[in-house]
Amino acid sequence: MVLRRREFLASLASAALPRLRAGSTPRPTLDPASLAPFRTSLPIPPLARPVGERPSPLDPKVSLPLYRLPIREFRAKVHPDLPPTRLWGYDGASPGPTITARSGDGLFVEWANELPEAHFLPVDHTLHGAEVGQPGGRAVVHVHGGRVPPESDGYPEDFWLPGQSKTYFYPNGQDAATLWYHDHTMGINRLNIYAGLFGLYIVRDAAEEALGLPRGSEEIPLVLCDRSFTPDGQLDYPAAPDGKAPWVPEVFGNTMLINGVLSPYLDVEPRTYRFRILNASNGRFLHLSLSTGDALTQIASDQGLLGAAVPLKLLTLAPGERADVLVDFSRLGGARPTLKNDIGEILQFRVGAGTSTSFSVPSPRALERIPESSAVRTRLLTLEEYTNFVGHSMTMLLNGAHWTQPVTEKPLLGTTEVWSLINLTDDSHPIHLHLVRFQILDRRRFEPFTFQTTGVLKYTGPPVPPEANEAGWKDTAAAHPGMVTRIIVPFLGFPGRYVWHCHILEHEDNEMMRPFEILRPEAAPTP
Repeated sequence: MVLRRREFLASLASAALPRLRAGSTPRPTLDPASLAPFRTSLPIPPLARPVGERPSPLDPKVSLPLYRLPIREFRAKVHPDLPPTRLWGYDGASPGPTITARSGDGLFVEWANELPEAHFLPVDHTLHGAEVGQPGGRAVVHVHGGRVPPESDGYPEDFWLPGQSKTYFYPNGQDAATLWYHDHTMGINRLNIYAGLFGLYIVRDAAEEALGLPRGSEEIPLVLCDRSFTPDGQLDYPAAPDGKAPWVPEVFGNTMLINGVLSPYLDVEPRTYRFRILNASNGRFLHLSLSTGDALTQIASDQGLLGAAVPLKLLTLAPGERADVLVDFSRLGGARPTLKNDIGEILQFRVGAGTSTSFSVPSPRALERIPESSAVRTRLLTLEEYTNFVGHSMTMLLNGAHWTQPVTEKPLLGTTEVWSLINLTDDSHPIHLHLVRFQILDRRRFEPFTFQTTGVLKYTGPPVPPEANEAGWKDTAAAHPGMVTRIIVPFLGFPGRYVWHCHILEHEDNEMMRPFEILRPEAAPTP
């Protein structure tokens, strides 16, 4: 089980300690124990519906569906005993409407910014991209896991202002998978997502449908994110005491929202269900299990089906990761099992007493591992954390470089590389690469001091292969402290500039993000 050091300490204290907000005295955080659990039926995000059509940029004779999702402020009740909470969302909801697509069939989305000019969470104007004078209501949208051209990827500096909109093209030229869309604005991404700017994007294909997996009412999305609230039910985002620099290194809430509500229940029948689980938390790793001790059978990870189903007593998901799991309720008629995480029971299943139905887990399609010999280059890339003179974290960097420094990672389109992520920090960092999918090769312990002083990787243990549920196609991988995590990446899709970053959002907003540029082969530098 992976539980990051600071996360563990925060989990112990978060329910009792007051929160510090910029320019104010400490005030209490809502105690989740004061709220009766399992009083709200789990809401299911609505499906996005097209509003028109547009000609395909690939073939003007073909018309593709056009969706329009406004980005706006709204209020919603997260628990019956709390007043409505101020949130930001897509089409007035958080999570926003689920976009569904078929592999190979493109679509357009017009993202319309209708946010207010000022942010309601503590903006740190000392961070790059959030300087004084930048409007608080700016936004840009990234489809996490999408293979899209660079102009539609949601580059962090390509934001648009309240009253503006942009239309992005999504080709969907990829396998069936559970993707998600979310804000990606430079300097305030952590605040915009905490405010509610995220939703699911599901790609389907014939190969997955042929497996006969649960569908319709037996296919349930679970979008999880931890949050803290004030006693009057408003979002409580912590801030450092310095009002001029309120950024904090990580945020861990003391409650868990599932599909936008606290401690819901779900009515199910005694049969097998498919759950598409997303960890949309800013920084918390999820450690999920069933109160009955039964297995969560994982069939897919970030980028689609695994090579084999993996039964798990404990499912760990880093921020940004997804897992599709099957849960068999056939022998639990009349029971009320729960889904648990580190902060308690977060979802109750109310199993009906009807006739039970058995289900045989199908064998997913074969998944080939990428041979390491296919890589044309290996890059050594460090994950580093810098502190001030009193030991407080100040900034995190990838390979020792700030966002504004020249691009150093320039793979050629159509080639494969190995990226060795050398973690010199005390925390696990979920590393996400835009556009591409990859496979984890292995993780291996090393001696950080030797590397920092000599530049030599001195390994202290053997290579450890990925866990069985990590052995499929990924777009986000946890790089653990004191280890080198190697991923093998085919750079397929489109040439252009993208980004890679830590998906702990407070880290991403404070320099733990870098651009990379995929070059056309003819643009390769001369040796």
